[in-house]
Amino acid sequence: MSKQTFQILKELPITFAQAQCVLYKNEILICGGYERKTCYSYHTLKNKYKFICNYPDDVRLEAHCVVKLINNNNKDSNQIILLSLGGISHIKKHALVMKYVSVWSNILDISNKSSELNNYNQWIPFTCNDNRPIIFGGKYDSYCGARAVVGGRNNNLLFITYYYDNISVFNLNTFKFNKHCTLPTNNCIGHHCFVSKSENEQGQEIMKTNEEKNKQNQMLLFCMGTGLSIEYNEDNNTFQFYQLPVCDDIAPLYHYAYVRVNNIILFFGGWNDSKILVSKSVHMYLIRENKWMKFRNTLPRPLYDCIATLNEEDNHIHIIGGKDYKKALVSTHVKTKVRVWDPLQLSKNEIKCIIKHWTQILKIKLGWIDDFDKIIIKYSK
Repeated sequence: MSKQTFQILKELPITFAQAQCVLYKNEILICGGYERKTCYSYHTLKNKYKFICNYPDDVRLEAHCVVKLINNNNKDSNQIILLSLGGISHIKKHALVMKYVSVWSNILDISNKSSELNNYNQWIPFTCNDNRPIIFGGKYDSYCGARAVVGGRNNNLLFITYYYDNISVFNLNTFKFNKHCTLPTNNCIGHHCFVSKSENEQGQEIMKTNEEKNKQNQMLLFCMGTGLSIEYNEDNNTFQFYQLPVCDDIAPLYHYAYVRVNNIILFFGGWNDSKILVSKSVHMYLIRENKWMKFRNTLPRPLYDCIATLNEEDNHIHIIGGKDYKKALVSTHVKTKVRVWDPLQLSKNEIKCIIKHWTQILKIKLGWIDDFDKIIIKYSK
């Protein structure tokens, strides 16, 4: 492995495995982990951590799941809402929300006397309109190792995939389940890869017909030898499943870190049950081409139960925590450039620089087709 592949960052304040992370501006929010109830914010520019809060004492974290909820009516860019769910039995399950305001800003300090901010930066029960707590899943459903994505034409649907072979659709507006379905898989689902296929590419709207936007939610799921393309028709409340190939090298693995970047999904490390070993391999699945690739470059060490998240501003992937080949929890935090794995990827900042450079060197006169030709020629070069 070349030294340029991974950059070692400041160590985590505590060891983390099965952590859950959400990106917010220049922060990576680390929301607990296996038997770790502490939440931190990591500032990507400062390379520092700050304490946010702890999970409630009566919550047991074991392979939980955290997603960012999208409120189309909320124009406050200074806050986001997180949903945490998990647990094995009805008694141990949790469903909590957090209204997060940056711990790096002075908003909370200035407004600390306001009752409006009393519930910020702390986990509170997820409740419906009449303030009744919501518990996901039935009495015997296990949400240990569950994964979830937000979708729907109004970003009001929560798709949850969980043990053994289940997928559910929860309506965040009505606080009711729209659908339960069985996944067509021969192996159990848990600690797996589950991503939206139809989300926008970096800063660019994917061209679709209104019918496609309104009716379909597309997702991808990988777990050991299972590969699925999942489509949900919102109007008919129906699922369609399509089998996808899984390469032989990654088929024995799960508990890996994964991240989607435009047309690719990158997989880091993982756990092999049959051989009881930990991987340090890096795999890539190309979505449009429906192909797999294994890289020569690897992680600095074998890892599983780590988490990966993308910082779109500088196009770096952060890999946080996990367990090593001795099953020991680690406090390592590294980052790697997306371009190391896919040279075609550009960050938002790089795209802005290119556009600025174009406008400076071309001196465009709007309305002239000749100037448009200049852009095409320069771009092709």
